Amino acid sequence: MNSNPTIRRRALLIGTVIFLSYAYFYESGGWNQNSRFDMVRAILEQRTLSIDAYHENTQDKALSRGHYYSDKAPGLALLALPVAAAARPLLRAVGVDPMSPRGLQVTSYVITVFAVGLPTALACACLFLIALQLGGNVSGAAFAAVGMGLATPMWAYATLFWGHALAGACLIFGFAAALLLRESRGGTSDLFWGLVVGLFAGWATVSEYPAAPAAAILAILALAEVWSGGRARRWRAALGVSAGAVACILVLMFYQYRAFGSAIHPSYSYYQDGAFPWMKHGYMGLTYPRVDVMSKLLFGCRRGLFFMAPFLVTAPFGLRILWKNKNNFTRYAGMAAAAIAVYYFLFNASFSVWTAGWSYGPRYMAAGIPLLCVGLAPSWDRARPFWKKMLAAMAVCGGLFALMAVSTTPQPPDQYHCPLMQLIIPSFWAGKFALTRGSMLTAAEDIPFGTHGAFNLGQLLGLHGLASLIPLFVLWGLAFFLWKRLDSASAGA
Repeated sequence: MNSNPTIRRRALLIGTVIFLSYAYFYESGGWNQNSRFDMVRAILEQRTLSIDAYHENTQDKALSRGHYYSDKAPGLALLALPVAAAARPLLRAVGVDPMSPRGLQVTSYVITVFAVGLPTALACACLFLIALQLGGNVSGAAFAAVGMGLATPMWAYATLFWGHALAGACLIFGFAAALLLRESRGGTSDLFWGLVVGLFAGWATVSEYPAAPAAAILAILALAEVWSGGRARRWRAALGVSAGAVACILVLMFYQYRAFGSAIHPSYSYYQDGAFPWMKHGYMGLTYPRVDVMSKLLFGCRRGLFFMAPFLVTAPFGLRILWKNKNNFTRYAGMAAAAIAVYYFLFNASFSVWTAGWSYGPRYMAAGIPLLCVGLAPSWDRARPFWKKMLAAMAVCGGLFALMAVSTTPQPPDQYHCPLMQLIIPSFWAGKFALTRGSMLTAAEDIPFGTHGAFNLGQLLGLHGLASLIPLFVLWGLAFFLWKRLDSASAGA
């Protein structure tokens, strides 16, 4: 995407710092992540898709033919499988039984870091390169990438074994591949980049079912980027996209057939009677967008995206700048990014339980946030000096809020009308960190209760409260120093 070695070093630095910032925190268990971890354990330990041996640690489960299964799309669990398998001999090598409570906790931490945190961090680095490809400068691209990774609720989602951050990362990767189709030299290159678009868009859907419409938008973008190249390029790109998407669909259908006996009915069709009654409203909980919910999703104290990441309010204006560009390459990119972001907004506003349980920010909008952040770079580049200072201040505010959430809990209980103000901020300044005590283990394994809950790496070093963040701040300071060195190198070149 960019052959400049300094630019690639900057992208690597951004991705590395964000990845280590994600890996610094372990947020432990909850119904959502436990459901997926149970599936990983069932496959590794018992060679089955049924989570019968572990299901009591979650209510996010489906019941089919007398057996319990995860009710989640299988993409994240399948991606985590090789990571979990690789962790087992490494644990034995350091004297830890992989089947012990401590071994299972370490395994759940490792798979969260590498199956969720790593793809999300790579997506931030990818966003940096995308912003440059769309005509942005280095400062605007860095603002977009770091802002997405560390100043929005994506930081919280990237530390949890949920599928939203992975789906968002896959959509960004597919978006980048669609843009590269424009620059491809035709022939097998069209087929290859089309295949990449299809695979990433497809895996986003295998990881989170609601990503299917967003995946379709990426397919349309891919075709739009090669449309002017003639019929042959269109057919090659379409064939590549179709092949990648079909491969992912076959994985999903095979899983559903083996688990539920039907290749076409998703796991959400198999809830026990009385479980999640709102799923019977409309189509699996989806009705229509409500104006009051739309307002709360953007500005509300409970889940408001612009309340928790105020600098994102400028992103739609940046997408409009791209959309209005006379260059079709830029215009199509802006249209596709805006369409995906709007789709997720309307999807969340249409869901019966739009608050999405215990979460920081609008969780059902999560996979659309990376595409919304495509608009940050042009809004930064067009801003005058005073407004850049305002944007930076708002980004710092969003970053501080996100840091507080991952330090205390990104899963605030529903009892709080304004969890950021009522729980997260007071707990942070009081030094009450890692509040989630529930684990991904079963009740029988988590004895005594609460000993396998959340932590940060500073706490493992013996630091407590605010002091436990000192190693993270040192990392950021080192990254800032290296960034300045790259500035000097670029200036001297």
